[in-house]
Amino acid sequence: MEKITQVEKGAFLKLFNRGGYVLNFSTPEFDVFTLESVGVALCEKYLASKGKSLIAYVHDAEETDIIKLLKDLLYHYELHYHWEMTSSDNEYAPLYKRCRTIMDRIITNAIPLAKSVESLKGKFSSEYLSAQMDIMVAMQRDNPTEAIGKSKELIESCCKTILEANTVSIDKNWDVGELAGKTMSLLKITPDHIPDTAQEAESIKAILGNLRGIATNLATLRNACGSGHGKSANYKGLSERHAKLAVGSSITLVQFLWDSHERKNPTP
Repeated sequence: MEKITQVEKGAFLKLFNRGGYVLNFSTPEFDVFTLESVGVALCEKYLASKGKSLIAYVHDAEETDIIKLLKDLLYHYELHYHWEMTSSDNEYAPLYKRCRTIMDRIITNAIPLAKSVESLKGKFSSEYLSAQMDIMVAMQRDNPTEAIGKSKELIESCCKTILEANTVSIDKNWDVGELAGKTMSLLKITPDHIPDTAQEAESIKAILGNLRGIATNLATLRNACGSGHGKSANYKGLSERHAKLAVGSSITLVQFLWDSHERKNPTP
């Protein structure tokens, strides 16, 4: 797993620790936050101020848990301190940028598929799709149900983007399997577009058929186990490994669709 150095930990502590306080948390709020993040109520555990408790935890805990807590605190900071992040005349703006760069590196290197996600984000040039991919990757461990839902939505958004770029009218009643099929047909990457005389034609046709199957089966999985539908009180979601399977499959399909789209419509 990706490492975080002592110097980098210090940067996060400087950003979050405000003279014994931690950002805008009260002591009870901070204990609830850390309990939900890493399973430990820090002030209760260390019997110290919020700042000293955070320092102690960052010194004592396993690296995975330290990174998880710092990531969650950074997200909280981004939600509540936008004015400070964007200000040009305070000490915290450059410190935030450094911490965000560190965390982006850790996330990218810790999740192999994150590099593919970053590549796709640049290609889509869409804030909405970029946000969807960030949520999908980040939620694999913390919220597998949400990650599974987002993996289906990513395919759906990609197909609609490609179809619209090629002036294809989209029927609002098409499900994600139909969207994928229309997109693959447009890009001439369905099994029917592979001539029987092509080298390894049978294997290529099988793979292409399975690619469309990814979209259909992810939609089925999402309906049963992903976000977007109400669940009974006894519902138990799938695990992180299932979320990784869903996310990895969707990224593989979307990468192939987008590469095929770019090949069909090369940039002048």
